[in-house]
Order: sequence, then C-alpha cells, then structure tokens
Amino acid sequence: MRHEIKRKIVEIDEERCTGCGNCVISCAEGAIEIIDGKARLVSETYCDGLGACLGECPEDALHVIEREADEFDPEAVEDWLKEREEKVKAEAGKPVMACGCPSSQIRMFDAPRPDAHRPLMEKTGPSASSLSHWPVQIRLVPPNAPFLENAHLVVAADCTPVAYPDFHRDFVQGKAILLGCPKFDDPKEYVQKLAEIFKTANVRSITVVDMEVPCCSALPAIVKKAMEAAGKSIPLEEVVVGVQGQVIERRKSAA
Repeated sequence: MRHEIKRKIVEIDEERCTGCGNCVISCAEGAIEIIDGKARLVSETYCDGLGACLGECPEDALHVIEREADEFDPEAVEDWLKEREEKVKAEAGKPVMACGCPSSQIRMFDAPRPDAHRPLMEKTGPSASSLSHWPVQIRLVPPNAPFLENAHLVVAADCTPVAYPDFHRDFVQGKAILLGCPKFDDPKEYVQKLAEIFKTANVRSITVVDMEVPCCSALPAIVKKAMEAAGKSIPLEEVVVGVQGQVIERRKSAA
C-alpha cells in the first residue's frame, strides 16, 4: 500500500539531462535508470533522498527537493537489487547455442597481428579487418568467452569506430574488443557484466575508448566500478575521441 509523506527526494531536470548514466552508477539503491535516453526515477520508494548521485552529474540536472512522495522502502530496494542481479546472472549464464541468433555465437578467427618490420595496416588499398572474435557487444559476450582470457581488453563506446578512422589499426589489432553505449543500455548491467568478466578472465590491461560527448563520460566510471566489484586492479587507460575523429586526450588512471 502506498504511503506518501513529505520528505526529501531526488528531482531530475529532463531539459538538462543528457542520459550519460553517471547517476545510475552512483545510486546504490538502483533508483535511477536511463529510459528513452533520459535519467528517470524507477520508483520513489527506491530513492532515499540523500543525493549521492548529485555530484556525479556533469550537467547539474539532479537536485534534492522536499515534496510529497512515497516513503523510502529499504526492503523493497533489497528485493529490487536482488532481482536485477539475478537477471544479469541469468543472462550471463545462458549457453550460446549453435542454432541461436548468429549475433550471439562465439567465433574466433585469425586476424592480422602486429609485425615489428612493417606498418600495422597499409594505407593504400582495401584494409583487412583486425577483429579476432565475435560477438563484440558487451551484452552478448559471456564472461567465460575464451578470447577474454589473458586479453588486453578494449571497452569502446560504439560510436568510436565510426568517428576514429584508424580504429582497427590502433585499438583492435591484438586486442579483445567490447562495444557498448551507456546512454541507451543499462549502466548497472554493464557494471555487473564487466565485473563477472574481470572475476572470470585474467584481463591484463583495459583501454576505454569513448567520445568527447557527455553521454560517453560514464564509460570509464562503469569500468572502474566493475573492477571494484570484482576486487581487481587492472591497468587502465582512457582515450577520448573527438566528434571529428581526432584523439583529444589520453589519460591513465588507477582502478
């Protein structure tokens, strides 16, 4: 039964919100999700009104206000978080069937490897693909995929291969690649999936490739949160790509 009281609760300014997902990651109660490209409260009962998400918003779109709202329910939060976790584990544990969708079938194939005596890719004529595995979407890759073991992992925003012209040469060759979009997918699910990957595979290094736009800014935070959840410390570098295809910044950071 709903019980409304006057209390503090988070308010989201949809005009300012870019859907970057930083607030989703920082909300321990899972009260916020990205829906239709905007941050929204899943339920008033999940929001404790403390505002831990406020400082994570680059657009100042979140504020704590006082109004009539459903009472905060910690037991409902616990059930909600458990439900989400079980859903992610169930998805991760599904076997990849040979008769299933081609997009989810694990495949590994020979790809050009770096050679110290020649350029990574020729600049003339058609370029060969450097991709060594399939699938590549974060949501489709199982944590026990063989290509993740001992891998140098690239976690890239799915706009970057289009924006950056030498993506294969610089980020795919000799690497395991995962693509995703923290704006249109669920950042919490990304954290849980990547945490399972880090627990299962002995990932040697991680490069996060994201765009300069606000909706990409959550990707490094997602990877760091996943490492924290997995109890791992993995060398991490972020590469920020501009919308015109140039590398704007490279920065290494601690887990």
